[in-house]
Amino acid sequence: MAQKEQITFYTHFYSPYCDRVHLALEEVKADYTVYTVDVMNKPKWYTEQINPVGKIPAITYGGPKVKPEEPSPESCKLRESLVILEFLADLFPEAGLLPTDPVLRAKARLFASDVDAHVFEGFKAYFFMREPASKLLDALDRFQQQLPARGFAVGDKWTLADMAAAPFLVRTYLLLEHDLGVYPAGEGPKTLALLRGERFARLNQYLADLRAQPSFKATWDEAAQVAIWKSNPMFKRE
Repeated sequence: MAQKEQITFYTHFYSPYCDRVHLALEEVKADYTVYTVDVMNKPKWYTEQINPVGKIPAITYGGPKVKPEEPSPESCKLRESLVILEFLADLFPEAGLLPTDPVLRAKARLFASDVDAHVFEGFKAYFFMREPASKLLDALDRFQQQLPARGFAVGDKWTLADMAAAPFLVRTYLLLEHDLGVYPAGEGPKTLALLRGERFARLNQYLADLRAQPSFKATWDEAAQVAIWKSNPMFKRE
């Protein structure tokens, strides 16, 4: 289906939630405008006219094509990454962000919801809260157990379920490799060695499959990610 309305994507590349939307926009081959929000000093117009909660990502859909800093009141404003993914799945059904089978669609939604409920919690606990590596590893083990023996979350084609997971998984490996986080210095590579071990063989194959997707390759800049996470003030160790 040809796109009839404009899409403006408000984002910042450090954010895994924004990454989800970026992946989906590339996957559906949308025509969209990107605006990078200064997350440390969000402009007043953003919270007043785009997202009153002030978070990213957000999109505007429809209305005249205008400057991102001057959003049209005629456009629809949407926020929350999983909501936007569902919207794009409805807008571009031929792209297959959700399966056509109702059971598989429900499973995809549950999978994405579990990423936020468990994978994110393990990620936050280890990298930001000084909790033990076991909490992260247990969360990833639980996630791994939900995966089928091969392929993606709900079949042979990746869907919004996988796009919800990919940004957190790839950042987990990247931060561990570069020893970034509030845990004791030197612990990251040790945790990564465990994560690359036999216990997580299925997870490692899954991540390799995610990385191989063209839309992932089009949206992931490893060097830029390393640079911005190294400068994250929340990662300063005491």
